[in-house]
Amino acid sequence: MLKPADHKRIAAAIAAAEAKTSGEIFCIVADEVSKYREVPLAWAAGVALILPPIALLLGLRPWSIVALGDNGWTDLPGFGQALSEALGAYALAQAALFALTALIVAVPPVRRALTPRFLVRHRVKRTAYAHFASTGLSHVEERTGVLIFAALKDRQVELVADAGIHKEVGDAAWDAAVAALVKGVRSRDPASGFIRAIEICGEALAKHFPPSGPHAPHGDGVVEL
Repeated sequence: MLKPADHKRIAAAIAAAEAKTSGEIFCIVADEVSKYREVPLAWAAGVALILPPIALLLGLRPWSIVALGDNGWTDLPGFGQALSEALGAYALAQAALFALTALIVAVPPVRRALTPRFLVRHRVKRTAYAHFASTGLSHVEERTGVLIFAALKDRQVELVADAGIHKEVGDAAWDAAVAALVKGVRSRDPASGFIRAIEICGEALAKHFPPSGPHAPHGDGVVEL
């Protein structure tokens, strides 16, 4: 998604923002935070459990193969065999539906379309917080670290601000940064979204946390996973 020139533009934006504040800004771009392997299994189980009863309600009767006598009854051995065959056909239909549905939903575009959005948001948020901890931003002395995280195929962005800065800045700046990032990612110049989000975060940090002594760089500040 991001070319080497884009990395340089984003790194320059981070450096310019951090020169005006004691805070730290880091950007991470991920392709997809999870394979959501439970989604095909969940859909397959649901289809296998729900479709056969619906078929019964619509008139399909697997036990219609049972041969009844003139008075509506048949001998128990014959009835048991027919019932066993009917139940076997029902179980076979369930197994076939499960396998077919699992294979279809496992196709990445289908899986992404059928993955519940609440699950995607949860995974992206959890991954963003994990990266926030792994970058060392949670150990910034004044608790003023900010992580801008984007998961491309999940179509989700997350901005994680440390406790110290969130208390001072509030939600408005973060909401504006997220909106700018989303707009940029949807455009032909995704780096512009990151740059604008960095500028917004930098302005908020500079307002509440001006520079206090030499600023220690931590790399170019952008990682593409």
